[in-house]
Amino acid sequence: MEFKKIRKDCEELWAKNKYYVLSKSHKVYLEIREYLKEKEVDILFLSEKIERVSDIKESKKDFRNAILHVWGYFKNEATEIEKQELHNLLEEYMKGKNNQKSVIEYINILLKKYPNEYLQKSTLLTGEKDETVA
Repeated sequence: MEFKKIRKDCEELWAKNKYYVLSKSHKVYLEIREYLKEKEVDILFLSEKIERVSDIKESKKDFRNAILHVWGYFKNEATEIEKQELHNLLEEYMKGKNNQKSVIEYINILLKKYPNEYLQKSTLLTGEKDETVA
């Protein structure tokens, strides 16, 4: 029974942090996904793995990839203008003309217009690092 609770806690922690991890390192994202397929998982190990990605230097490519994954939640509802605005912001970001914050702020504007409970808990969008599950 305890293993089921640990697995559930790990899955909740991962759900909140997976886009943050993806925005920092696609490699670590894939490592964690593989780890969570194991028969037994450990919440402290997962928490530490997530916490360590904060030390990874910003990767424009990985951040862009994470934002495009998040965009998938809006693509069927958002207007063509909203889609173009996001792509313009991402292009400017890739060229160094704006920062991650401006892209995340725009995603949060979309999130207010098109609520999504799953994304609303994402640490990439909230800026809150949720290392452990109580």
